[in-house]
Amino acid sequence: MGQKMSMQRFLIGQYGSFDQHKFDRDFRDGFYGIEACLLQTEEDVLELILTAQKHSFQVGIHFPLRDRGLVVRDALFLSPDEEERNQAYRLIQDELDEVLRMGLDPAYILFHYPKPVILDDRVDWSTWHFSDRREYVYESEYSFEEYKQRTEELFQWLTERSRQYGFVPVLEFDALNKYVYDSDALEELLQKYHLIRLCLDTGRLYLQERRDPSFQSIPIMRKYAKYAEVIHLWNLQYGDGFIKLRYPVLPEHLESDGWAPITEYLHIIREENPNVKIQFEHRSDLVSDDDLQRCYEWVSELISAIPNQKGAE
Repeated sequence: MGQKMSMQRFLIGQYGSFDQHKFDRDFRDGFYGIEACLLQTEEDVLELILTAQKHSFQVGIHFPLRDRGLVVRDALFLSPDEEERNQAYRLIQDELDEVLRMGLDPAYILFHYPKPVILDDRVDWSTWHFSDRREYVYESEYSFEEYKQRTEELFQWLTERSRQYGFVPVLEFDALNKYVYDSDALEELLQKYHLIRLCLDTGRLYLQERRDPSFQSIPIMRKYAKYAEVIHLWNLQYGDGFIKLRYPVLPEHLESDGWAPITEYLHIIREENPNVKIQFEHRSDLVSDDDLQRCYEWVSELISAIPNQKGAE
């Protein structure tokens, strides 16, 4: 019973296009829905809407829904440049109006945060993926007060739009600096603006831990899991000179071999936020049909077991 209930919180991703083969292979009856991002055409959006109606599932949007061919796809709402901030809010507003026009009624809309990313000056970020120099600023050039002020402006604006358009605004953590992990400022704003929720990305958190000596993913998961609307779940293996990305999570992927501590992440999530949604942001083509099914069943087992019960695992 528990496993079936937990699978009702599962989503798959559709990025770039509505991929019917991926839907047929990855989706299961009873899943919560699909998270869509960067769809190329209006036909892809219409296919998504029709399939959601046919199979009675929810749609989440990973901003932007449509691929506009922009170099920077994210809304740079924390930019030091006022015109860039205004442009970010215009981009989101345009998306909301288009979503309404097309008859798509998203359960949530997700944005990367903070954007631009605020980088710890002490860390080598040369291998962190950025599309453009506008996507990041250094902590030494961006004060804590600016961070708090612009985040609160964002929370106020998204709260108003959330009430107006009827969706949950979700902020997915990108690379994080001490403003997020060493202060309570964000948590205080999440409590004040309770309609704003988070997305925790397991692969991204683990990758930062391996590259940033000041960052630990487990305390971040413990601190912020209760505010999460959705978890982006995938695994990566970090070895000497190599990284394997976007793997479906499987029980044989051991931390001793350089894989992320997925079991511990999911235990924390289960204890802190038993109703959170799980979006499988992996490349399912990296594994067999049987392994994909094992992935679903293992995650379902981990998040539906009774917290703190000895032997539940």
